[in-house]
Amino acid sequence: MRAIIAKRVDSGTPETSEIRDLAAAAGYTVIGEVTQSRRADPALQIGEGKAQELADLVAETDATTVIFDNRLGPYQTYNLGQLLPDGVEVIDRFTLILEIFGQRAQTRKAQLQVELAELRYELPRAEAKTSLAKRDEHPGFMGLGEYDESREQDIKAQISRIKDELERIERTEEHRRERRRDSGFDLVALAGYTNAGKSTLLRQLSSDLEVDENEDLHPDLDSTAESKDKLFTTLGTTTRRAAIEPRDVLVTDTVGFISDLPHWLVESFKSTLDSVYRADLVLLVVDVSEPVDEIHEKLVTCHDTLYERNEAPIVTVLNKIDQVSDEELAEKRDALSALAPNPVTVSAKDGTNVDALLERIDAELPDWERERLVLPMTDETMSLVSWIHDNANVEDVTYGDEDVLVSFEARPAVISQARSRASELRTATAEST
Repeated sequence: MRAIIAKRVDSGTPETSEIRDLAAAAGYTVIGEVTQSRRADPALQIGEGKAQELADLVAETDATTVIFDNRLGPYQTYNLGQLLPDGVEVIDRFTLILEIFGQRAQTRKAQLQVELAELRYELPRAEAKTSLAKRDEHPGFMGLGEYDESREQDIKAQISRIKDELERIERTEEHRRERRRDSGFDLVALAGYTNAGKSTLLRQLSSDLEVDENEDLHPDLDSTAESKDKLFTTLGTTTRRAAIEPRDVLVTDTVGFISDLPHWLVESFKSTLDSVYRADLVLLVVDVSEPVDEIHEKLVTCHDTLYERNEAPIVTVLNKIDQVSDEELAEKRDALSALAPNPVTVSAKDGTNVDALLERIDAELPDWERERLVLPMTDETMSLVSWIHDNANVEDVTYGDEDVLVSFEARPAVISQARSRASELRTATAEST
């Protein structure tokens, strides 16, 4: 697929590196671009002369697709299509993002989120077709095709159905997280912009094979966290155990943020962020090789999103230090100190400072507590002692003639559950005597 990039900005110089990366992520080969600095043209987005220049470039290069890094209305899409050679598709930034999401969606949850985003994108267009066609008593919308009033209702019904199914999936995932907490696991989430290196960092932190959230993956697809230099490699969530003794820590890699996303798209993937909102600690991963102004803007956006519902501490991880000098790193740390007052600097690619990050994770997670339980000597007692061994750091077990003394340290939730089970044992023992 051969694509021409087009972008208009109100003022200044149009920046096209991100839209080029997005196009490449979707499988397009970018063979040219047309940019313009001016106010938006209602009919074409770009000016009439620039639109003709775009059409000429498409004809010269035999491009198959024009990708706008602007949001196009249906009328603008139609008008641009009229200027271009037959068969050339015109898509905008958000259609491209949805296309990438669709390619990456492996789980049922991810597929539903993509479908929900597509429907939310289509709904206002269906509403516009219906209202304008009714107003003008016109059989079609400006040559865009026949309108169907029932289509608008169908979209709304599908949106409602998908939201209900996503809520059921979210409840199942929340139950899974709670079971892990009850079993003594600390939950850490990786957040940040796409291509910041979250998946690579997850592999460095891992101490085992993956503990997979994606239980309904297609059997012919690899579910491990990839480390490719590709946008949106991680659309679902992947969870692995981290090497932090004596804790049991699970780290989850989540979908990456991307700049300038419309509200409807963020809403469609909001459930993916539940892994972040329900974590005990969030690692906000940043690509420190990017310009400092861009890093600052992304940190602001991430903080606005994460602090909306998140109560867990957030640790900023400045990744890709292998790509900057020590002097540049020091300057950026100083410039970003207000948003990232005590960051950890790492190279996920090389493994540099990963041990320091593991130590920081241990320090930021809830402190473990010490406990000593005296248990009656019954047949069920050994089952509880075994459970404590599995979910805590046991310091000593002393067996007496009539009781067992267990000394251990663990998460507060594990200690609470151990106390409850010990109380049940004592009550059962008292009732039987």
